[in-house]
Amino acid sequence: MSLEEYRGVWVFIEQNDGKVEGVSLELLGAGRKLADKLEVPLAGVLLGEEIKTLSNNVISHGADEVYVIDHPVLKNYRTESYMKAVIYLAEKYKPEIFLYGATPNGKDLASAVATDLSTGLTADTTMLDIDLENRLLEASRPAFGGNIMATILCKKHRPQMATVRPKVMKALEVDSSRIGKIIEEKINLNEDEMRTKVLRIVNDVTKRANLADAHVIVCGGKGMGDEQNFQMLYELAETIGASVGGTRDVVEAGWLPHELQIGQTGETVTPKIYFAIALSGAIQHVVGMKNSEFIIAINKDPNAPIFDVATYGIVGDALEVVPKLIAQFKEIRSQKGGEISYA
Repeated sequence: MSLEEYRGVWVFIEQNDGKVEGVSLELLGAGRKLADKLEVPLAGVLLGEEIKTLSNNVISHGADEVYVIDHPVLKNYRTESYMKAVIYLAEKYKPEIFLYGATPNGKDLASAVATDLSTGLTADTTMLDIDLENRLLEASRPAFGGNIMATILCKKHRPQMATVRPKVMKALEVDSSRIGKIIEEKINLNEDEMRTKVLRIVNDVTKRANLADAHVIVCGGKGMGDEQNFQMLYELAETIGASVGGTRDVVEAGWLPHELQIGQTGETVTPKIYFAIALSGAIQHVVGMKNSEFIIAINKDPNAPIFDVATYGIVGDALEVVPKLIAQFKEIRSQKGGEISYA
């Protein structure tokens, strides 16, 4: 099969309970840029039961086309049924690029599809671009413990595939006036032939902190010195109504649980305000917070890499600066009637 036969950028649209997941909308924004560079259509792939109505949402977020397979067997995600549906579409329409969210389902599906189609897959991508001369997807991700950025190419096989972490890309503004094409496909799936069965869905009822949805985050690094000093970040966070996170070093030291780690092997966050306190700004951390609206860095080393991505920087010892910030914010709160607005 000639590589020239493959055209188009596709995004797997992950949906749950009739709602499109945010990472899929973010990927449509990234996919739109890639498709425009290649001068090809951007398509969403939508699988499930009674999900055709979601197509308009996909189109309003940037897609030109939506491939829909509506089937009872696809009601709940299973590797086997979803893989068969995706492979059927990919072999029939031959996209040159196929993007998935780096969610549990997205990573599971992408790896299964890549294996069956004998193509490459770049996992946990944080940057996407196009080598236009060769029509190659440039999928970049941190490597060697986050010390370098590796750009991975798939030169000899199609489609070129990548999973992308949530909150790394930005969704486009909704444009309800956009008109797209909905392509409905049929596939022969038999529930009796499925090797796995969905008996029931158990929702996550744990009380984990959801950093991904926080509007303000105070994140600390090993530069805080010890666990006792780190506690002052909780006081700062409580004063300004923020959530607390930490770097990998902090988590490995036992100062914070893993679910509060921010970075390549932790959460990816996009808050309105991000306080980066006493952390150096290593690549593996920056990829998890670089899309924050405002980044305020505090570090006593004026050459710390964190200042390269910071909106505002304070050069100073965090153990001296943070108490002053707490006092100042408490004064502001008293003047504002006990609340700080971030509008």
